[in-house]
Amino acid sequence: MKGFSEFLASKPELKMVIFAGKGGLGKTTCSAALSYAVSSSKKVLCFSTDPQASLSDIFERNIFGKGEIEVLPNLFVVEIDADSKIAAYIQEIKQKIVSMYKTEIPPEIESYIDSSVAEPAMYESATYDAMASYLAEGGYGLYVFDMPPFGHGIRMVTMADILSAWVEKLTEAREKAKEYDEIASRLRGEKLVKEDEVLKELYDIRKRLTAFTDVMKDREKAAFFMVITPEKMSIIDTEKALEMFRAVGLQLSGIVVNKVLPPEMASNPSPFITNKLKQQRECMTEIMDKFGKLVTAIIPMFPKEPRGLEGISTVAKHLMNGGIEWT
Repeated sequence: MKGFSEFLASKPELKMVIFAGKGGLGKTTCSAALSYAVSSSKKVLCFSTDPQASLSDIFERNIFGKGEIEVLPNLFVVEIDADSKIAAYIQEIKQKIVSMYKTEIPPEIESYIDSSVAEPAMYESATYDAMASYLAEGGYGLYVFDMPPFGHGIRMVTMADILSAWVEKLTEAREKAKEYDEIASRLRGEKLVKEDEVLKELYDIRKRLTAFTDVMKDREKAAFFMVITPEKMSIIDTEKALEMFRAVGLQLSGIVVNKVLPPEMASNPSPFITNKLKQQRECMTEIMDKFGKLVTAIIPMFPKEPRGLEGISTVAKHLMNGGIEWT
C-alpha cells in the first residue's frame, strides 16, 4: 500500500482531509492518527462532528464542547457541542433584533425563533458553520474532519449547496429591502447613515460558506477517505458511497481498511479465529478486486483498542506507511 506519507507528498496544497463511513469502523481513530502524524511537521486541527464525543474517548481527554484543546505541540482537537452552539446562536439572534429595532421581541416571533431549534437540519447547519469558520480563520496547516455516520459525509457536501443557496436568497431579499429603505428615506428627506448589520452578516456568512465549499470540491486542497472493515456489509456500503460521491461530482481520494486480522494469526488453532480469517480473506480479495487502486492503508486489528497517545501513535505508523501487507 502507498500509505498517507506518499499521498500527502503528492498533494502539497492539501488543506482538508475528511474521514467518512459507517459508525464504529474507525473514522475517529484514523482522524486522530493522521492528525498525530502530520503534527510533527505542521499545525493540525482535528475536528469531530460526532455528538458521541469520540475524540474525547480516543485521546482520553475531556474535550467535548471546550473549543480548541492542544493535546500535543502543533496538534489541536475540537469536539463541537452543536446543541450549545445552536442555543447561543438563537440567543444572539434575539439580542440583535432587540438592539437593531430597539423593541422587545413579540411573543409569536420569539416562539417562532425558539421552534427553529427543532429543525432537522439545524444540527448539521451548526456543525457545517463551525467547520467553515475554523477554515476561514486559517490558523492551521491541515484540517482533519471526523464525520458522523450520516450519509458518509456526502450530506455535508449537499448541505454546503443548500446553505449557500439559502443565504444567497436571504441576501437578495435583504438587498431589495435595503433599496426600499433608501428610497423611503430619500422621499422623507432623511439620510441613511446606519450600516445594514443584517446584510453585512449575510455577506460574511456567504463568503465563509463559499470559501469552504470551494476548498471541499478542490481535489488538490481537500481529500475524502472512506474507512471500511473486511466485512460484506461494509463492502456494500462502500459501493453505495462511491455512487453517492459521483452523484455530487466528487471523487473518493482513498480507502482505509481497518480491523484486519494480521497474517500471523493463521497459526492460531482456535476454530473461531480460523473461520474469521477465512471470512476476512474472502472480503479482502473482494475489496482489492473492487477498490484496489483506492486502498491507501490496511490497518491491523490490535490486541486492545488503540486509545491514548501511545495507541494513536501505533495506528499513525500503519496509516502513514500503508499498514500491513495483504496477499
